[in-house]
Amino acid sequence: MSIKKVTPGIVRLASLLIAGLTLGQGALASDAWPSRPIKVIVPYTPGGSTDTVSRVVFEKVAQSLGQPIIIENKPGANSTLGVGVAARSAPDGYTFVSVLAAYSANMSLYSKLSYKPSDLMPVAQMAELPLFLFSSKKLPVKTVGELIAYGKKNPDALTFASSGVGSSAHLTGEKLAMETKIKMTHVPYNGSAPILPALVSGEVSVAFDPLLVPMPHVKSGKINVLAVASAKRWPGEPDIPTMQEAGVPGFVMSSWTGLLAPAGTPQPVVERMAREIGAAIKSPDVAKKLTDLGFVPVGGNTEAFRKLIESDTARYAEIVKAGRITLD
Repeated sequence: MSIKKVTPGIVRLASLLIAGLTLGQGALASDAWPSRPIKVIVPYTPGGSTDTVSRVVFEKVAQSLGQPIIIENKPGANSTLGVGVAARSAPDGYTFVSVLAAYSANMSLYSKLSYKPSDLMPVAQMAELPLFLFSSKKLPVKTVGELIAYGKKNPDALTFASSGVGSSAHLTGEKLAMETKIKMTHVPYNGSAPILPALVSGEVSVAFDPLLVPMPHVKSGKINVLAVASAKRWPGEPDIPTMQEAGVPGFVMSSWTGLLAPAGTPQPVVERMAREIGAAIKSPDVAKKLTDLGFVPVGGNTEAFRKLIESDTARYAEIVKAGRITLD
């Protein structure tokens, strides 16, 4: 039997052919996707911020993709229940999970999770959720400066509400107490719904919350709004100062919602979904809906979303460590 010598040129040609076939298969997989309905897990109850943004955005995305997108609510354990289900799902491009900024906080709030960060991959941020500081009318303050002064004069009087331990609102409240050196006792509720009546009745002093539900009660004079924790004023309410303008230098905190996929989901599929989300959010009808609801439309850039998750994971870890907060 004779052995023929293989020249370097033939090797290079074979490598190029294999690479071409691989790229071609990836393109075909992307072109064929989706061929059936897609499921987006929302690890919170219906009607909340994540659920609302997901339904608005994916209604538009479904129209573009030509396949139904089914929203499946799996609330529990500060979103870790639903996120864990997604992390264990097949990475075939037919299961995704929408998350809030609390996803980043959970890395340090729990010593053990049912999933690892590496079990999931970012797809795209969908929206930013500005957090406003609301106060009870029973509290004799109308500005952030007055709140800080009151807290220093009455060290055991202030309480702040949140939608649960480890939520963005909780950690933002903890950061305010740390930054201003006032004491505020955390009062967690089961979701956002009970916060408003607690503020109206004076059961709690203050709360950070998106504006959608509380703002009508500001207009009717039942509660006060002191500031917004974003870097800039909210365009729809330009008279409300930022926390920095109100006297807390460098205080910028907000929540966000975005989409993750199980690790190993084909990159062409991830990139296609990111593009579809971006296109949906840029459409005038979706952008208006989100803005009217108090959200800032962002849109899909996978790498930018990855960096946001990383930076927020580090930021929340500092707050969790300083406050000795745990969900174990």
